[in-house]
Amino acid sequence: MLTNDMVEIRWHGRGGQGAKMACMLLAEVAGLEGKFVQGFPEYGPERMGAPITAYNRISDKRCSIHSNIYYPDYVVVLDETLLDSVDVCEGLKEGGAIIINTPGSPGQVRAKLRGWAGKVCTIDGRRISEEILGRNFPNTPLLAAVVKISGALAVDRFLADIEESFKHKFAAKPQVIEGNMATLKKSMEEVQVG
Repeated sequence: MLTNDMVEIRWHGRGGQGAKMACMLLAEVAGLEGKFVQGFPEYGPERMGAPITAYNRISDKRCSIHSNIYYPDYVVVLDETLLDSVDVCEGLKEGGAIIINTPGSPGQVRAKLRGWAGKVCTIDGRRISEEILGRNFPNTPLLAAVVKISGALAVDRFLADIEESFKHKFAAKPQVIEGNMATLKKSMEEVQVG
């Protein structure tokens, strides 16, 4: 985790991949931990598959900034194809990290990052979610990866709090809770840092 008072995260995805949902879940759980949080999306053309951006601020102190995040500590990319069309590393702080949903290793994707020399983390969120959940839901693996890599929240407490949140949201579907928890845990084990 960076040593400043606030952790800022920028999410890049495509409509329908769950970047907004992951952003909002992170904000909810951080709030349960007593943090001051912000979680909000920014939409372009609002259609399935269109690029979207979402943002989180997590702090121990009240935050009076109310704008998009231009200099994030961490960038999360749910769709590797965005690397070809969006400068996802724009403004990424030195000492921060980028976390990418890809079957490739950090070394394999570094060439697509327009000169970013900092920490690159990868996770095969598609494979993990398809193995456990039966469908491609990249947001759950990437949520787990950003929690682990950023250190913004304590992992054990995050897992306990998000399980409680899932119990309320999916009370009628306990299999959804079990699958999402297994996905989160496996993702934290498999994220690669390079």
